[in-house]
Formats: sequence, C-alpha cells, structure tokens
Amino acid sequence: MTPRRYLAGQRPGGAVGQSEYRVLRPRRRDAGNLNERVPREHARIPNVRNWAVRDYGNRVGIWRIMEVLTRYGIRASAALNSEVCDHHPEIIEEAGRLGWELIGHNQTNALRLTEMDEAAECGAVRATIDRIEAASGRRPVGWLGAGLAETWNTLDYLAEAGIRYICDWVNDDQPYLFEIGNPPLVSLPYSVQTNDVPAYFEMKVSVPEFEAMLRRQFDTLYREGETIPRVMAIAVHPFVTGQPHRIGALDAALEYICSHVGVWCATGWEIVQNFLAQQPERAASAAP
Repeated sequence: MTPRRYLAGQRPGGAVGQSEYRVLRPRRRDAGNLNERVPREHARIPNVRNWAVRDYGNRVGIWRIMEVLTRYGIRASAALNSEVCDHHPEIIEEAGRLGWELIGHNQTNALRLTEMDEAAECGAVRATIDRIEAASGRRPVGWLGAGLAETWNTLDYLAEAGIRYICDWVNDDQPYLFEIGNPPLVSLPYSVQTNDVPAYFEMKVSVPEFEAMLRRQFDTLYREGETIPRVMAIAVHPFVTGQPHRIGALDAALEYICSHVGVWCATGWEIVQNFLAQQPERAASAAP
C-alpha cells in the first residue's frame, strides 16, 4: 500500500478544544496567563478575569477558527466539554453544519478524572458522552481527557462506554493499538508541543514563532511521510488562537500545509478507520 501522509486539521484529525470553565474554579490568582489551577478550597470567587478570558472563546474566538478552517476545507475534531452543550447550543449546531467531529473532553475543565473516586469517574465519562450524543445526534467515538488526566481505570471506562480512540498519549506520530477494550482502543497522536496553550503560555513563543513551529513540524512529518504515514496534530483553543492577533498564525500555517500535494485533512475518526483498515484482523470492527 502506498504510504499516506496524515494531517489532523486541528489535533488528531483536527482539533479545536472547546471548553466550559466555571467561574467557581478560577486559575491561580497570581499566575496571570500560566493557565494553572488551584484546589477548590483555595479558589477565590468570583474570578471574573479568568472566566471572561475563556468565555471570549465561546462568544467570539470559536467563530474565527471555524471561518479559517472552513476556508481550507478542514473539519475539526473538537474536544468538547459536554457543559458547552447546555450553555452554547449554537456552537454545537454550527459544528454539526460544518461536519465537525465532536469528541469527549470531560463535562468541564474545572473537574478532572483524577479528582474523582471510581464511581464518580465512571459516571462522568458516561454523562459526558451521553450529553454530547443527545445534543449532536452522534455518539462520540473519540476522547481527550481534560488536562490529559487519567486514572488506572479510565481506559476501561472509556472502552465500556463505546469510545474507540484516545488522544491523551502524546508518545507517537502514528496511531497504535492498546491492549484494552474489545475491539481494542486506538491511541491517536495529539501534541503538547504544536499546541497553543503550552506554546504561548509556557514556552512563551511569539505569534510568528508559533506559525514557524507549525511549519517546521509539518516539514519533518511530510518528509518522513514519503516512507511511513505520520499524523500531525495541531491543537488550538478558541480563547487563545481565536484572538485577533493570533488567528493569522493558524491561517498562514494552514495555507502553507494545504499547498502541499498528498496532505489529507481528516477527522480523528477518519484516521482511525484508515489505520484499522490496514490491519485485516481489525477491519471488521472498524464501524462504531
């Protein structure tokens, strides 16, 4: 089979992180834009500044990102806090119209799976997936944990709930199979490097530097894709890349990437299906 280059239009398969962040769980008061969290007992409320910054993504930033991705024919795989379905149904409606894939991302970023007991964790996984299915009409088959946080039980709970692929394991440029689930779960590449939150807030890169990072990442993976498939994950968040002064970096990088021959702008599930189809013993179980 001729090797195929994979491009995840936004994370594995195109990923926009669409999140709901409660005003009751602010970031560290003195952390500025470091995006750090504090225990509930130390949280000071209301934290208007941090809540409003993130609400900008839901009110404005997401629509900018949608416009840019649509220009290049890219359908994102959006990591979705299920509470967005309740507070911003217009986003769910537009994502469906654009053909985006919605994948589970906890109920809210304010509470991670590692902060729950076993029963609560299992219930949160189910509730997240059920709510997204009810709002969108399609049951998610992908999952990215808030904070990439997992317990020893998480993968079992996800497999039992019908999830087929996980984006938490940032340890490869190709999909691979877990020995968990029936059929087995697939690990799909994600990135905490070509990801606007750690890039801008932790690595302190400039907007031109972020665009250059995306180009360099692509150049290497594209070259390697001549002999073996690679997945390029670009992770952006509406409250970050959706800002007017940052959106141009994504736009310019995608223009560059999409100008190359053989690039496949796919959703996460499309990549997983293609991966499974290349393994005859798994092909029969590729459909959700």
